[in-house]
Amino acid sequence: MNTLDFTPFYRSFIGFDHLANLMDAAARNEKQPAYPPYNIEVTGEDQYRITMAIAGFDEAELSIETEHNNLVVRGQKADKTEGRRFLHQGIAERNFERKFQLSDYIKVTGAQMSHGLLHIELIREVPEALKPRKISINQQSTAKAVPQLLEENSNLAQVSNA
Repeated sequence: MNTLDFTPFYRSFIGFDHLANLMDAAARNEKQPAYPPYNIEVTGEDQYRITMAIAGFDEAELSIETEHNNLVVRGQKADKTEGRRFLHQGIAERNFERKFQLSDYIKVTGAQMSHGLLHIELIREVPEALKPRKISINQQSTAKAVPQLLEENSNLAQVSNA
């Protein structure tokens, strides 16, 4: 197994240690099972959809949780095979847990089921303070503004002289 050493990058990239830790954790992460299969698609600018094939599951048997930039989808199937004999059982009715690492500012906006597919809608909501903004350049006046602090100090000097 190949492992990546990010140590040389720590010397010249300041503040990217979080990204290196995420990549290192993903490389060490245990393999997730292939069940249930899923798609991740881009549905618009800053909008995403995860679609999972979960045939045979009811809404009450599913849970979707987000915590610390992790999305966890769990399916807990009740054992209903009692009293039934199968010659062949090809429909997977087993429990599952699927984890997704979410980027900063990704929010889950909703989930719906239709035709055995679970659709989870996500959107990236960057706060206004972090969005780029245009700064206009004023050319109306070239006079320097007097800082408020200097005015207050001169007023204090006048009061103390009186």
